[in-house]
Amino acid sequence: MEKPLNFEAYISTFPESTQQLLEQIRAVVMETAPGAIEVISYGMPGFKFHGMLVWFAAYSRHIGFYPTGSGIAAFKHELTGYQVSKGTVQFPLDKPIPLDLVRKMVAYRVNENLEKVKSKKK
Repeated sequence: MEKPLNFEAYISTFPESTQQLLEQIRAVVMETAPGAIEVISYGMPGFKFHGMLVWFAAYSRHIGFYPTGSGIAAFKHELTGYQVSKGTVQFPLDKPIPLDLVRKMVAYRVNENLEKVKSKKK
């Protein structure tokens, strides 16, 4: 796959059902992090808000959500039942995306990035 230029180009390459899931995640991030900037980073959609915030990507059987290692660690207890690694969680395509959990993870990352900005100003 050629590197997409924007979110729409990336999302349009997937089946309609997957596109809907990607758009749900996109909407939750935009709602939770107003002012976040959409970027394509590492060939996948991501959001910047005082630094990188989160990424997400579609695969044949899951959506990978990448809230960094700290975002995974902070919600480890809520991620049981999902495939998880140091910096990613896999949401199966055949199940609803846990949007409330995504919202909490994004809010956590927003606060984390804001704290980094505050500590740099001191």
